[in-house]
Amino acid sequence: MTPQVPEYLVTFETALRSLVVAFGLGLFWMGAARMEGSAQSRYGTAGALSAVLIAWLAIAQYLGSANAYFATGEDAVPTVLFGLLIPLTVAALGVRLSQRISSLVSAIPLPWVVASQVYRVGGGIFLVLWADGRLPWQFALPAGIGDVTTGCLAVVVAALLAQKSPRALKAAYSWCLFGIADLVVAVMMGGMTSPGRVHVLALDAPNLLISSYPLVMVPTFAVPLALMLHGLVLWQLRWKTGSTGRLATV
Repeated sequence: MTPQVPEYLVTFETALRSLVVAFGLGLFWMGAARMEGSAQSRYGTAGALSAVLIAWLAIAQYLGSANAYFATGEDAVPTVLFGLLIPLTVAALGVRLSQRISSLVSAIPLPWVVASQVYRVGGGIFLVLWADGRLPWQFALPAGIGDVTTGCLAVVVAALLAQKSPRALKAAYSWCLFGIADLVVAVMMGGMTSPGRVHVLALDAPNLLISSYPLVMVPTFAVPLALMLHGLVLWQLRWKTGSTGRLATV
C-alpha cells in the first residue's frame, strides 16, 4: 500500500525538479559556448545532451509515477538502485567514449559546476517530512542535514574558485568528498529504512515515501545527477591542477 503523499511535497518537488533541469541545461550550453570546434559541432553536442537529459527526466518520471520502484515486501529487490546506477553508467560511458562530450563538459567553468549544486538545499524537505511524521529520523536527519550543508557550501566553494583563492583547491576537494559521502549515506539509509532485503532500521515505521512518487525522483534523478556533477568537479580539478598541484585556470 502506497503512503499518502502531502500536497506540499508534490508542489515542492515539481518546482525543485524544474530548477535542477534548468541548471543542467544551462551548464551544457555554457560549455558549448566555451569549447573548441565549429558552432555546428558545439551546439549540436549541447542539443543532443539536452535531449538526453530531458528524456532521462521523462523516463524517471514515468517509472516513478507508475510505482515501478515501490517495494511491496521485505523480500523485494531494491529496484531503485537501477534507477540510480544506470544513468551513472551511461554518463560515464558517454564521457569516456565521446570526444565531443568530454570536450564540452571540460569547458564548463568549474565555479559554475560547483555552484549548480546549490539545489541540494532542497534536501531540507526531508527534515520537514520527518517533523511531519512521514519519514524516519534514521534517514531524514543525515540526508537532510548533509544536503543542506552541501548546498550552502557550494556557493562558498564556487566563490573561492572564481576568485582563484589559495584555499580554493583544498576547499573544492573537501566539499566534493563531503557531498559524495552525504549521497552515499543517504542511499544506504534509504535502503536500510525501506521495505526490502536490507531493511534493518525503522521497522515499526518504514520509509515508504522515498520509493513513492514524487519523492522517488530524488534517488532516480537528483542523486545520480549530483554524483555526475561531483565526478565532473573531481575530473576538472585533476585536469586543471596537472602536475603542479595548483589550479592553473578556473
